[in-house]
Amino acid sequence: MEKIIEQSKQGESLVLENKPENTKKLFIESYGCAMNFSDSEVVASILSINGYNTTQTLEDADLVLVNTCSIRDKAEQTIRKRLEKYNAVKRINPKMKVGVLGCMAERLKSQFLEEEKIVDLVVGPDAYKDLPNLLAEVEEGRDAINVILSKEETYGDISPVRLMSNGITALVSITRGCDNMCTFCVVPFTRGRERSREPQSIMKEIQDLWDKGFKEITLLGQNVDSYLWYGGGLKKDFVNASDMQKATAVDFDQLLEMVAVGFPKMRIRFSTSNPQDMHESILHVIAKYPNICKHIHLPVQSGSDRILKEMNRLHTREEYMTLIDKIKAIIPDASISQDMIAGFPTETEEDHQDTMSLMEYVKYNFGYMYSYSERPGTLAGRKMEDDVPEETKARRLQEIVDLQQKHAWFRSEEFVGKVVEVLVEKVSKKSTEEFSGRNSQSITVVFPKENYKIGDFVNVKITSCTSGTLKGEAVGLSSMN
Repeated sequence: MEKIIEQSKQGESLVLENKPENTKKLFIESYGCAMNFSDSEVVASILSINGYNTTQTLEDADLVLVNTCSIRDKAEQTIRKRLEKYNAVKRINPKMKVGVLGCMAERLKSQFLEEEKIVDLVVGPDAYKDLPNLLAEVEEGRDAINVILSKEETYGDISPVRLMSNGITALVSITRGCDNMCTFCVVPFTRGRERSREPQSIMKEIQDLWDKGFKEITLLGQNVDSYLWYGGGLKKDFVNASDMQKATAVDFDQLLEMVAVGFPKMRIRFSTSNPQDMHESILHVIAKYPNICKHIHLPVQSGSDRILKEMNRLHTREEYMTLIDKIKAIIPDASISQDMIAGFPTETEEDHQDTMSLMEYVKYNFGYMYSYSERPGTLAGRKMEDDVPEETKARRLQEIVDLQQKHAWFRSEEFVGKVVEVLVEKVSKKSTEEFSGRNSQSITVVFPKENYKIGDFVNVKITSCTSGTLKGEAVGLSSMN
């Protein structure tokens, strides 16, 4: 499981600059994780070359695409409702074509195309370059499908169009797929095995963003810490690499340092991490470079060793706590956030209390918390009975959320009186007289505009806080400008 893009962005229709020579209109919506939103930028780039401009008006579209998430049942239900809406419009405009991209496409291909007949094309996460061919099939009156998972595809040669861009922050994909096989997760089945993108193509993409005035990038992957480039291919096949490939391989701490040194005035974030791959060498790189943000998203899912084993998490409670101690020793000002699942199959009250005590130990800055929902196709879905009553799941989730809220207040109050560096991203939602941005720890900071502008790095003295927002007064531009 990975960080879900904030709720307000879910289902946003995405728009890029029109090309006058393009004659067709594309309406594209994204749901789920940051990787889906990043993939939509790749899709838009491919279709822009093939005659499509984007539109925010569904009724005007020649092609409607929805990039889907399968991580929770609620996400799938939301997308089904959107497909109903698309098809209502399609009855008025029969020439409009509807397609499903991403994780749900791979999982429900036959249902969408053959049984329910609610879409014209189904395209999996590794098949976006095949979109022009698939659309040609659809134009000929045939359904089109490509959900083949690739051992090689990383889209390293596609320059993504920045669809949701504020011109300040951008996502840069560095790995695809996942090898971890957590029993609750569909990602290995919908996105395939793990492979990494060639480092120079990553550096080239970041250079392009820097040239366009972007100030912050997030290196993105299902599991960024296990990044490993040795000339291409699946990570699991590294054991068969030649001696030369092994000697010249690039892992995540090397890539992170390469980016930090290459772009000293650009902020660098990364997501998502997995505890077993967060090696100490990575922590030392984060500590060494001021432009690498001091925030680590470190999903744990449960504080119970028994449940961690049932989930096939490749770490124990003690190993996770040791890693937390290392982070706090090497990067004392780091913020740490979590993913947590309440009510996994067979979870007892004792297991739940183990989760609560782990949270007390860490005192996370913020987190993403869910009750367990069975995902068809996962090992848990096939082999385990979803036996925790819904009301028990709901109570345990609420207890986790309440405790996280308490810890978020505690962590926010630690910033009061301190000066933090903020990258100004936008005007505050609550007041047009204030700017909003994030500090290095990924906490939102709000302060009066004065003469600053969006894109500035501003030092802000924190004067008050809520559990999720810091408030303060600007004291000057930072050295990052």
